[in-house]
Amino acid sequence: MESLDTVLAAHRSYLFGWNIGADGDPSLPTYRSEVPHATLNGVLRVAGPTPAEALAEARRRLRGVPRIWWVGPDSDAGTADGLVALGATEVARMPIMTMALAATAGTPTPAGVRISETDDLDAFVAAYARVSGIPPAGVPATVEREKAFDGDGTVIRLAGRRADGRIVGTAVAWLSHGLVTLYFVGTQPEQRRQGIGAAITRAALDLARERGAHTAALTSSPMAEAIYRRLGFRPVGEFRLLTF
Repeated sequence: MESLDTVLAAHRSYLFGWNIGADGDPSLPTYRSEVPHATLNGVLRVAGPTPAEALAEARRRLRGVPRIWWVGPDSDAGTADGLVALGATEVARMPIMTMALAATAGTPTPAGVRISETDDLDAFVAAYARVSGIPPAGVPATVEREKAFDGDGTVIRLAGRRADGRIVGTAVAWLSHGLVTLYFVGTQPEQRRQGIGAAITRAALDLARERGAHTAALTSSPMAEAIYRRLGFRPVGEFRLLTF
């Protein structure tokens, strides 16, 4: 099982793949995609600068876009509370979860759903945008950033489709640093509670294992944590997400 430091490095490398802004630095790595969605612009860690110094610099770099601050185990102790004292707002706490891929639980694919890799970015992005909160006006920019994605790993995009071609579930599997990290795992609202999310997660893990990964990682929303636990994921840390 890879270390938590490796898991966090893989997470940073995926989000850096969206960056078209100024390069960050090890003490305050930032990424800026210009997509109007907070998760796709942000700060990844703080190591060295005081919260006041870091906040001033982050606001300068990310002025004009919605943004998020990922305060995790790789940030200096007290960072989150220091940022809140300076006016940042905590919006969520998300567990960092991992599992050994050999322990993947079997999950049936719902009848009438086919899960496969896709390169139809227009349909794929529109589907995950609807679930993740990217506004319709931001979909074209997100598609262009997906096309230009440039990270030190491999992106696998999986879509679950009905027989008529409609995408009902999505997942992005990021192979980097010897593990797979999952993003944009989601089911269209009218298709939920049918096992699609669990099935597409399982499919992504199976594909990653076939390509040599031994560990899987993700950050979970409260709604999805129980599903990931049933698949074998367990918490190993936590992100506190702040807006600023």
